[in-house]
Amino acid sequence: MNFRYFLFAFILVISGCRQNAPEIKTVELKRGLTVDQAMVVSARVEASKIGSDILQRGGNAFDAMVATELALAVAYPYAGNLGGGGFMVYRLEDGTLGAIDYREKAPLAAHKDMYLNENGEIIPEKSTYGAMAVGVPGTVAGVFAVHERYGTLPIEDLLQPVIDLAKRGVVVTQKQEDRIEKYQQYFRKVNKDSILFEKPWLENDTIKYPSLASTLERIMKGGKDEFYKGETARRLVDFIQEQGGIISMEDLNRYEAKWRDPVTFEYDELKIISMSPPSSGGVCLGQIMTMIEPYDLHVYGHNSMEAIQVITEAERRAYADRSYYLGDPDFVDIPIQEIMDESYLEERMSSFSFEQATPSSEVKHGEIMVVESLETTHYSIVDQFGNAISATTTLNGAYGSKLYCSDLGFFLNNEMDDFSSKPGVPNMFGLIGAEANSIAPEKRMLSSMTPTIIEKNGELHMVVGTPGGSTIITSVLQTILNVHEYDMSMQEAVDAPRFHHQWLPDVIIFEPNQFSSELKDKLESKGYGIVDRDNVITAKVNAILLLENGLIEGGADHRGDDAAVGF
Repeated sequence: MNFRYFLFAFILVISGCRQNAPEIKTVELKRGLTVDQAMVVSARVEASKIGSDILQRGGNAFDAMVATELALAVAYPYAGNLGGGGFMVYRLEDGTLGAIDYREKAPLAAHKDMYLNENGEIIPEKSTYGAMAVGVPGTVAGVFAVHERYGTLPIEDLLQPVIDLAKRGVVVTQKQEDRIEKYQQYFRKVNKDSILFEKPWLENDTIKYPSLASTLERIMKGGKDEFYKGETARRLVDFIQEQGGIISMEDLNRYEAKWRDPVTFEYDELKIISMSPPSSGGVCLGQIMTMIEPYDLHVYGHNSMEAIQVITEAERRAYADRSYYLGDPDFVDIPIQEIMDESYLEERMSSFSFEQATPSSEVKHGEIMVVESLETTHYSIVDQFGNAISATTTLNGAYGSKLYCSDLGFFLNNEMDDFSSKPGVPNMFGLIGAEANSIAPEKRMLSSMTPTIIEKNGELHMVVGTPGGSTIITSVLQTILNVHEYDMSMQEAVDAPRFHHQWLPDVIIFEPNQFSSELKDKLESKGYGIVDRDNVITAKVNAILLLENGLIEGGADHRGDDAAVGF
């Protein structure tokens, strides 16, 4: 009797539990463009389409890289370039990893104190505007090195569509109209003669680039040597020197892109492959992700106070190390293994408490035992053969030094500002530098560019990168976490609101109008400085995710004119 009663009661309880169990709801993800075989995601649809067309014609990711990179020089002169440089990380179909550094170099005539006056103080704007701000460009050397090693199609097949685009012209978008208008005063200030971008360009106007088309035609015929030793080189050097710069023919003659090993590290079930120095991106990203891995971000919730605290405190410590240890590995010994060591990073986070912010004044670089761009542009490519590339290229500031060579049809970089002109004094992004990043002839300046590829369980999983100066590293970080920790689609991960901390200045910068006042008030009560306004630096992530069903999803950032194209 008792047993029957117990059994009956048990069934009632179980039934009640079933009736009251919460309904499981499936959330439909908002996906970006999804395709079967291959994809290019870049800052402009014209460049993405040219890259995708190359893939459809049987080219591989490296062929598409050459075409996309140079198409951005036409379609996106804000950051795309012949007069700048960049980094690329790649993963071959068989899992082979690699990277190429085509970062700009300091001219042979450069010296440590070149931007200081007689009192040892920095001369305002000398490293940011005009010919003295220009580093030796690396873009052309980079694309030809990539094509020589991994390209499959003739260079003519890759450059002709870009030349045709320059001749045909590019339609101005509203965002491009706004950018040109914003910087016209600087174009007039820097350039002695009138340039193409001084006139008002309005949305739906078409800008044609005949001079750039001619330059590209010479490069197509003469190869890398045309840019570094030929007629184009001579005309470029004459122009820079006429404008008061110090780049010489010898500087161009000596420039070579450099193949490097990428930085790799583990996070949960992911393997992250990113750029090594002179990019600070891979090391800094690795430090941050190792410091946050012990914390359960998924449980805290996306952009919750706890998640923001953990990520901010890890960023604070990583950026402090960045400013002290990192520079050009050809000039300084960088203790990469030591500063990415798990025990070292655990010690770095030992002072963190959820109760109170750690003031940046109390966070210096870590002690170990040892004997940055406002606007870059990024593109991600996955081809039908299983190869992947992640490439970030830059002029540093928006339109670089604002110096435009009308004869050749392109802007020149202001990368010299990425050196530490004076240790302890911030550059245009507020980043502090030390002796490791001081100026020296033929030295490559430190960068925040973070082109990144992610494997999951040994298979290609994501390709991620972004422009955005000092916010590049933190934007790449949050995009990866949005997919892995918060189960977002690639498009959702790219579009999600972002925040940033870089040690100094000691503030969390929030994307405007995206975070609640209650959240920011709580963080302020714990000692965090808050900035919530329109910022000059805005990362625009371009990323690709390989889905479990074999399809490829693109994430093109809504903050720009970015576009994914594939088939």
